[in-house]
Amino acid sequence: MTKAVPTAKHTKAKNAPSASFSFDSGVLVKRLLAAAPERAREVLIRRFGLGTNSERETLEAIGDRSGITRERVRQIEAAGLDAIRASKVFKESGAAFEEIARYIDSLGAIVPEDTLLAALGKDEKSRNRFRFFLMLDSAFFRERETNEFLARWHIDSATAKAIHNALSKLYGSLSDDEVLTEAELLDRFLEELKEVNDAYKNEEVLKRWLSLSKHIGNNPLAEWGRMSAPAIRIKGIRDYAYLAIKRHGEPMHFSEVAKTIGTLFSKKAHVATTHNELIKDPRFVLVGRGLYALTEWGYKPGVVRDVIREALAESGPLKKDEIIKKVKKARFVKDNTILVNLNDARYFKRLKDGRYAAV
Repeated sequence: MTKAVPTAKHTKAKNAPSASFSFDSGVLVKRLLAAAPERAREVLIRRFGLGTNSERETLEAIGDRSGITRERVRQIEAAGLDAIRASKVFKESGAAFEEIARYIDSLGAIVPEDTLLAALGKDEKSRNRFRFFLMLDSAFFRERETNEFLARWHIDSATAKAIHNALSKLYGSLSDDEVLTEAELLDRFLEELKEVNDAYKNEEVLKRWLSLSKHIGNNPLAEWGRMSAPAIRIKGIRDYAYLAIKRHGEPMHFSEVAKTIGTLFSKKAHVATTHNELIKDPRFVLVGRGLYALTEWGYKPGVVRDVIREALAESGPLKKDEIIKKVKKARFVKDNTILVNLNDARYFKRLKDGRYAAV
C-alpha cells in the first residue's frame, strides 16, 4: 500500500477564475517525461501522480517499494527534473510555460497554492500535471507554509516580498478585537501597498492576497479582523448568536436568535441550547423577558432596580424623565416598569424638588 503525500488543511482563500490554455497539459506531460531517464521517469510519475493513479507518493513510500533510501529517491527525482530542463522538448515548450506565467500574473503575481491549483486543473490528475510544470520552470517559485502565511506560488520575488510585508504591517495595525467592514480593511491594506504595481490593485486581487495570511480573516457577515478576534473566529452557537444579534441591530428574543442562526448561516440551533449559550456569555445581556442585547451597545446586567441605582450613583439625584432615559439606554424595558421600581420606597426616595435619590 502506498503512502499519499498529506494535504494540508488551509483557511479561507479567494477563488480564482478557471484557467484556459492553448496547449494540452496531458500531451505536454508525456513529451516532457520522455526526456527523463527511465528510472527517473518512474519516480517522477509516482511523486507527482502523473500515471493512472493520481495519488502522489512520498519519498519514503517510493524508497520502500524500490529497496532504496529516501535520499536516493530524492537524488533520482532531482536528476530527472534536471534532465528534462536540459532537454530540447523543454526549450520548445517555452510558450506553454509563458502562458502559465501570464495567468499567475493576472491573479496578482503571488497566489495561495490551493487556490492556484484549483484554478489550473478541474480534477486531481490535471492539478498534478500543473504542479509538475510549476516545479520544472525556474520562473515559478514556491514558498512553504509558515506560521504567518499559507503555501504560495509567485513569479516576482520583489512583489511577493512587498505583499508579505504589507500583510504583516496590516495585521500589526489591527487591535485584538477590532472588526472592520471589507471596504475599510481593503482601504487600510492599500495604504500598506505603496511599493506594489498599481496594475495589480483591484478588489479581486487584494482579497486573494489577503487570503495568503493565516492571521487575518473574515466572518460570515464579511467583517474582517484578526483571526483570533471573537467576532471573526466563529467556533459555535455563541459566536453565531453574536453575529445574528449584531446584524439585527437591536435586542432579540432567544427563540428568534436561534431561528436567525438557521436562516442566516444555515446552522442548526436548538432554542434551548441557544438560550443556555446566551446566558453563559458576557457579550450578551438579558434586557427583558427572553430578550438579549449586546454588552457593547451599553446594556448592563442586573435587574431594573440595579440599573437605576447605578444611574443615580453616577449622576446624583435625577428627575423622573432623566432616569427613564438613562435606564432605557441600558435596558430594553417599558417606562411603566421603570416607574414601578422607582416608586419602591425601600430603595428610592423622592426629594422635595421632584428629583429621585437612592435610599
